[in-house]
Amino acid sequence: MKLVGGAEGLANHIGKPRIQKSSLALTGYIDHIDAAKIQFLGETEISYLLTLPPQERLRRLEAFGKSGVPCLIVTKGLDVPAELVRVCDAQRIPLLRTSHFSSRTIKWVTAYLEEALAHRLTRPGVMVDVYGVGMLILGRSGIGKSEAALDLIDRGHRLVADDVVAIKKKSTDSLIGSSPDLTRQHMEIRGLGIINIQDLYGISCIQKRKEIDLIVELVEWSPTESFDRLGLEEQTFSIMDVQKPFLRMPVTPGRNMALIIEVAARNYLLKATGHSSARRFEKKLIKQIDRNRHDSGS
Repeated sequence: MKLVGGAEGLANHIGKPRIQKSSLALTGYIDHIDAAKIQFLGETEISYLLTLPPQERLRRLEAFGKSGVPCLIVTKGLDVPAELVRVCDAQRIPLLRTSHFSSRTIKWVTAYLEEALAHRLTRPGVMVDVYGVGMLILGRSGIGKSEAALDLIDRGHRLVADDVVAIKKKSTDSLIGSSPDLTRQHMEIRGLGIINIQDLYGISCIQKRKEIDLIVELVEWSPTESFDRLGLEEQTFSIMDVQKPFLRMPVTPGRNMALIIEVAARNYLLKATGHSSARRFEKKLIKQIDRNRHDSGS
């Protein structure tokens, strides 16, 4: 894109990822102009402006410019009316022009803004890609999250982030996890220090970003605390109001957490296809109990 006018407005804030076509606004109906959205002017809008007398064109554009829009984009390499440049300079509205068609430009701009404007936070933890399942591993410091992740990497799975996970909300049900630039492809292993996973295992063991599918919390084993024994409890964990399946896994000496996390990923994939081992076992158990009752009653 090339800047045509309104250079003093390049610091304007864009509040929403969706764009708005400005057709109605140019006719004088500006009640529903969204000042948080980028406005697009395509061939239809520019052609309409050129049918207006210069003074009327300027009047319409001045009213449009006062709506507080953050930016205007003219597509298809169209010639920009001088009145539009004058209004954008006066109202400090960046006026950009691209040679691409409106449909393609809108697609690109929307995709970029959805990425740039997504809500985000950072959370202590480890994230791995196990069989294509994005798994966020939580737990107190020193409980063994990084060691379990290292064991998974040694089994051929991928590291997304260690120590701190950057989480971005892409939609109402989608969370994307990644590593901050400083710690990307690195892990901290107590007693060993900082290691570079890409140097040790190759680039195939690194994943830059991954959607979070399943959240696992490693907790210390306690005989007084109950844990799910059958897998019938469907727990969820909320991050930025997005609910994700959640498992709490007790950690004890000698327990192979990497293997259990691997099985959890397999079980998640199985459930995604509509098959639940726990539910099938429950049905078999109920049938057996009913059969025993019937036999004892006869």
